[in-house]
Amino acid sequence: MEGVALLIAGLVVALFVVITVMRAVRIVPQARARNVERLGRYQRTLQPGLNFVIPYIDRVYPVIDLREQVVSFKPQPVITEDNLVVEIDTVLYFQVTDPRAAAYEIASYLQAVEQLTVTTLRNVVGSMDLERTLTSRDTINSLLRGVLDDATGKWGLRVNRVEIKAIDPPKTIKDAMEKQMRAERDKRAAILSAEGHRQSQILTAQGDKQGAILRAEGNRAAAILQAEGQSRAIDEVFQAVHRNDPDPKLLAYQYLQVLPQLAQGEGNTFWVIPSEVTSALQGVSRAFTEAVPPSPATRDRGASDALAARAAEDVAQAAEAAAEAVADAAEPDGIGPLAAAAEPEVRSNGDQPRPSGVGD
Repeated sequence: MEGVALLIAGLVVALFVVITVMRAVRIVPQARARNVERLGRYQRTLQPGLNFVIPYIDRVYPVIDLREQVVSFKPQPVITEDNLVVEIDTVLYFQVTDPRAAAYEIASYLQAVEQLTVTTLRNVVGSMDLERTLTSRDTINSLLRGVLDDATGKWGLRVNRVEIKAIDPPKTIKDAMEKQMRAERDKRAAILSAEGHRQSQILTAQGDKQGAILRAEGNRAAAILQAEGQSRAIDEVFQAVHRNDPDPKLLAYQYLQVLPQLAQGEGNTFWVIPSEVTSALQGVSRAFTEAVPPSPATRDRGASDALAARAAEDVAQAAEAAAEAVADAAEPDGIGPLAAAAEPEVRSNGDQPRPSGVGD
């Protein structure tokens, strides 16, 4: 019996020693910290690594994480300056810098930070209207971070960032905002369409103007060139006529060539032959019956005789055509349109007899 009792006592002592050693040795991970109280009073903070404490006298508290932590708070209703209730989600980034202050300065720093965030958020957003709240997230974040950082410094915390995750206005406000945005976009589309139409009309008008100017310039240049061409042609003809030195006989010949064409028109039922026609016929007859000296232009050519014969034939034909036209126009009693037109000429010449072949 004594052996069993000694064995049990040895086992108890061994177990006690093991437990004592385990309680005396504390291993703290990196970026962690543990506070130690000795007889109910703060003694020290265990650093990462192997640490020794007095068992059954020192009390080691749970691990405090020294890394940056992210906490997302549930949506909180906030009233804006224009009396609209919006729900705002916030995300907080903080880090424990003093484990002792985080454990002894406040009972629950996470709950304290959440309540402080909600209170500060309501104060900041309450001084803004809805439109400014939706467009001033950076301003709200900066104000929240400044207030939280000042308030949590004594708690051993450092607030690095505060972000607003979402701002949800009421459904009616969302519908109104959607209608407003649709109307604004329709307005911009109408303005852009009108500006495009105006620009198109301006460009079209400018193009028409430039086209009209270019066409006018082209017409002017064409008219100038045509006038210059006609001027040169007339000048060439005039110079050619003066170089050949035409006499009255040639002009009379040309006059007789044009005379038959006057009677060829379908509507020419009445035409007048002036008294100069008879003198022209007589002059042309004498010109081609007599010996006409060749002109300098004809002297250079070798066909002067052929031209003279052809001219004589043309004159004879023209004279016959004129005589026939006069005979057809005259009435049997000798008083007709032609006679009436020619009689004043004859009377004005006194008793001169009319040329043969006209009116016979």
